Amino acid sequence: MVHGTRDELIGRLAEAVGAIAVAHPTRVAIDGPPATGKTTLADELAAVLRQQGRDVVRATIDDFLFPRAQRYPRGEYSAEGCYYDTHDYDALNRVLLDPLGPGGDRRFQPAVYDRAADAVLSPPVTTAPTGAVLVFDGVFLMRPELIDRWDLRIFVSTALEKTVDRAVIREERVSTRADVERRWRERYIPSQQLYLAMAHPTQRANIVVHNDEPQRPVWETARQRESEVLTAGE
Repeated sequence: MVHGTRDELIGRLAEAVGAIAVAHPTRVAIDGPPATGKTTLADELAAVLRQQGRDVVRATIDDFLFPRAQRYPRGEYSAEGCYYDTHDYDALNRVLLDPLGPGGDRRFQPAVYDRAADAVLSPPVTTAPTGAVLVFDGVFLMRPELIDRWDLRIFVSTALEKTVDRAVIREERVSTRADVERRWRERYIPSQQLYLAMAHPTQRANIVVHNDEPQRPVWETARQRESEVLTAGE
């Protein structure tokens, strides 16, 4: 594992993006449980890439939700519902990830859903330059429907209990502590545990960022993990 500053981490991630050689836009997944800091990390990475002269498409799984009436067939606090019924992966692949991937025409839409209005969106189709980078954050990004669509996979890890405290602070203006804790303990944390057990995202990630202390992050690459396993087996 590597211990470093926030700037060092972002620089390392930008280097990892720059090292990818593909004949289409580079698709970067920044995965992790809610309230781990993945959106902030994605924004910071996108800013550095733009400073380096890269064209960046910034998008999020929150813009690929099913409408609210479709999201809760198992109940508002169902962990299984969170994992299975929340996101429109077919649309995500169809309008964004596949067009930017091998054989795609680079004509994409960055969203299909407006969360504030709970309405379906159809934004204008945009054409990405061949050398563009898609920086995409969200939960469950390494599940089977998506795993082969990413050119770089980053997983942001934080102790799940710590995410509850972060969520309470983040949502204090719109939700009570009791409401936030119930959503996290009944829906979000169990859905992440289901995801970890079924998809093994930390094993599939190219880089795992341990973000318990955002200004003092720790990270490891898949190569480092493999080296540690081989060393342990000697």
